[in-house]
Amino acid sequence: MSTEMVVNVSPRETRAALLENGILQELFVERASRRGLAGNLYKGRVSRVLPGMQAAFIDIGLERTAFLHVSDIVQPADAEGAGDAPRTDSIRELVGEGADILVQVLKDPLGTKGARLTTFITIPSRYLVYMPFGHGVGVSARIENEAERQRLREALQQYALPGATGGYIVRTAAEGASGEALRADMLFLRKLWDVLTERARGASAGTLVHEDQPLPLRLMRDLVGEGVDRVLVDNERTCDQMREFAATFMPGLEARVERYKGSRPIFDLHGVEEEIQRSLERKVALKSGGYLIIDQTEALTTIDVNTGAYVGHRNLEETIYRTNLEAAVAIARQLRLRNLGGIIIIDFIDMEEEEHRRQVMQALEKELAKDHAKTHVSTVSALGLVEMTRKRTRESLAHQLCMPCPACEGRGFLKTPETVCYEIFREILRQAGQFDLQQLLVLAHQDVIERLLDEESAALGELEVLVGKPIRLQTESLYEPDQYDVVLM
Repeated sequence: MSTEMVVNVSPRETRAALLENGILQELFVERASRRGLAGNLYKGRVSRVLPGMQAAFIDIGLERTAFLHVSDIVQPADAEGAGDAPRTDSIRELVGEGADILVQVLKDPLGTKGARLTTFITIPSRYLVYMPFGHGVGVSARIENEAERQRLREALQQYALPGATGGYIVRTAAEGASGEALRADMLFLRKLWDVLTERARGASAGTLVHEDQPLPLRLMRDLVGEGVDRVLVDNERTCDQMREFAATFMPGLEARVERYKGSRPIFDLHGVEEEIQRSLERKVALKSGGYLIIDQTEALTTIDVNTGAYVGHRNLEETIYRTNLEAAVAIARQLRLRNLGGIIIIDFIDMEEEEHRRQVMQALEKELAKDHAKTHVSTVSALGLVEMTRKRTRESLAHQLCMPCPACEGRGFLKTPETVCYEIFREILRQAGQFDLQQLLVLAHQDVIERLLDEESAALGELEVLVGKPIRLQTESLYEPDQYDVVLM
């Protein structure tokens, strides 16, 4: 399988597309006005403690205060060698209002919610993640070879400095890495932590202490090397930065970073722009003729599978099975591409045969295994729905690129002209019964005015007789379809 990373850089925005066999799988967007906060360290100040929620709101200098739950606070029992230390579930025993605290952003602000914080700080490098308040050595579950897992653990224990505190997580990229490379990462992380603690000590509350690297370098650190064969960049300066980063931290991989010099936009060349537009639509067409309907709400995301124009070649059960099998693969891709997180409900078409249901679930789980975000699929519910969760650390693609419709305020539908006409009739009766007036003026969208003059003309005439006053109509081009005014004259 061929895997490429395509990076498009413009003055205020950087976009990166992960392609597998030429098909877009993931899209990353970073804008100068809204850089992601996940991973950033802040010197915060406790603004409110909420014992009822066992949480605190922390002012870290952003528009909204951030949220810190008691389970995300380092306690004495979490420290190395303090396994017998008492733990507490009382937020008041751990933080107090007005106190300064060093925190890290776990999740970016999402919608109306502020950022989610933790004091379990982690600092990533190419091969390792350093946990200053943790202990021991953990190895990524993606490294499956037990001998390699043991080698990596022993290497870190061998190079650990005497008396040094903190723990490490060995990242997937470390598979096959030399002991010297691991040692260099350990020394780098220790030095960085010393610098950050000194910086935090002298910083005022609400100060950014450490910011994660820009998107191109984060992608080099986190994704390139995990099967990525080539990185194409359409900006010379960014290309040089990525090569320099690779030469420093990923020797031998700098040759994979190539400068794209073509005249045609790099995303157009790879069909990425069209895929982005399609990823913002509710309906996702399947090659067989079936389709998915994806609805993203505040609480959860629902995905409905339909056979559509696909009629199959054998029988109904086979048609449904083939559609669901194709949908399982498409759903896993759409979750990555749209960066959908939280609770996800999938409504596959009902299947009679147990073996078909098993194979569809197996196909879904196989595709989800490729996802960099953590997913959990529960058993099929009594209603035949597949319930799953996907870890959410940043806004979905739709929330990054779009805004709620100002006409329907995000509901996704508007009142019909017929409904608006009847609302206008009721408003006229209400006004006529309360005020002494000479005539009434109705201001509304063109579609509503046309209906009042056509299908509802008889009803409008009866209303004029009932109120005993003339009713004038006027089109307002700036009004939304369900917006109107009844003016007394």
